Amino acid sequence: MPEDTWSGGRLGKGPGVVLVAIYGVLALAATGRSIMQIALYFSRAPLAYVLSALAAVIYIVATVALARGSRTSARVAWAAIAVELVGVLVIGALSYAVPSAFPDKTVWSHFGSGYGYVPLVLPVLGLWWLRRHSRA
Repeated sequence: MPEDTWSGGRLGKGPGVVLVAIYGVLALAATGRSIMQIALYFSRAPLAYVLSALAAVIYIVATVALARGSRTSARVAWAAIAVELVGVLVIGALSYAVPSAFPDKTVWSHFGSGYGYVPLVLPVLGLWWLRRHSRA
């Protein structure tokens, strides 16, 4: 079966369009904020800002993979979104345990509170969407 005709269909079609759009907006927001924080305040919290930039890259990868929707892209999306979920949980917990390492809000600090907790909810929705499509 050719990759583009995967039985799961296009992940970015139908309601998936909304998911891809939210990932795209979050990718832009996280990228912009991390670039600004690294450029202007890097010495204040280098680890937090580098992790925020890593989160932005993961959001970009997830956005593209979900939009493409091929079998290979679905695997990439699974990996990216799983890493995203682990990242927001670990960094969220660390930001409370070691607040001095996260003096400013980043995309995953405080479980994404600076982004309305979207970073905490989005990977759950993303994994659900991928699971739903893997059974189609």
